[in-house]
Amino acid sequence: MKYLILFLRWAVGGLFIFSGLIKLNDPVGMAIKLEEYFEVFSADFASFFHIFIPVALPIGLFLCVIEVVLGLALLINYRMKATIWALLGLIVFFTFLTFYSAYFNKVTDCGCFGDAIKLTPWESFTKDVILLAGILILFWKRSDLGNVVSLRKDYILAGTTFVLFMIGYYAIEHLPFIDFRAYKIGDNVARNMEPEEQPIIEYTFRKDGKEITSEQYLLAKDGYEYVSNRIKNPDTSTPKITDYNIWNDEGDFTSYTLEGNKLLIIVKKLDKTNKASYEKITALLNGGLQNIEPIVITSVDAASYEAFAKTVGLAHIPYYYGDATVLKTIVRSDPGLTLWSNGTVLGKWHFNDIPTASEVNGLL
Repeated sequence: MKYLILFLRWAVGGLFIFSGLIKLNDPVGMAIKLEEYFEVFSADFASFFHIFIPVALPIGLFLCVIEVVLGLALLINYRMKATIWALLGLIVFFTFLTFYSAYFNKVTDCGCFGDAIKLTPWESFTKDVILLAGILILFWKRSDLGNVVSLRKDYILAGTTFVLFMIGYYAIEHLPFIDFRAYKIGDNVARNMEPEEQPIIEYTFRKDGKEITSEQYLLAKDGYEYVSNRIKNPDTSTPKITDYNIWNDEGDFTSYTLEGNKLLIIVKKLDKTNKASYEKITALLNGGLQNIEPIVITSVDAASYEAFAKTVGLAHIPYYYGDATVLKTIVRSDPGLTLWSNGTVLGKWHFNDIPTASEVNGLL
């Protein structure tokens, strides 16, 4: 039992630290996921969940930090009774979220490991059930785990908490340290819209009371009764990008954005976009971009955007529409900039890091 407890401490603690750090890399992404949950709960349970949507970002940042801190506390044997109680409460909360997502098919990606590791809802729920089982064993043996209290460990945890909040704040005020999405620098968007390989379909048939699987479709005239089929290679036969579409009132312009050199100015919500940064964006546009066409991609309606564009100096820049969720995936900033050359992402900038024209030109 001693070795099982030791294993569980390190496995649970390590997984919480890993999960928290992955999400701390992109707190804005965590907030987007929480907003999805709050929208669902508001519709399914009570409308008051809507009040949490404006504070999804600080809630997400807190959850990322607390995961890491609790995982570290478990590893260094710090205040184990309180730590185990907190871990139990957190995993019960997460298990409920993942079960609800899986059973009712509400939120198809729980965001447990950010964009780094994608899990299906049922995989997420299974992972949480395993974690819950491990934490319940630790909870059962909590009186044997000790309750180490030391000023030195108080300082370690307090210092770690402060550093983690600063890391998360930096990621919010700039961009994620590591970009795990299909629009990261170096990726070609057009290529990511194509599957790596064609789907391999495995069929299941029944013949003489036995089930038979085959990659070829077997005929009824030969005595085979069709039962079902599945795709054997869903990861490689599904494109990394399935929802990138750009349009305006004249038609589809998706291919157009993937041709030549384009500086995409992403504008998502007028009530949240950082208005002070548009002065730097207009300075960039007037600074001598060479062989680069600036375009605006927005999820704002035409009348509202056109009125806004006049006030910030973008009225002369052509604009197109994109899905709000896709735009959040492309760049975690509003406004945000990204430079594409024939669909290959060469640069991405947060509104706090607007480059000069020479810096953008230098990437071509």
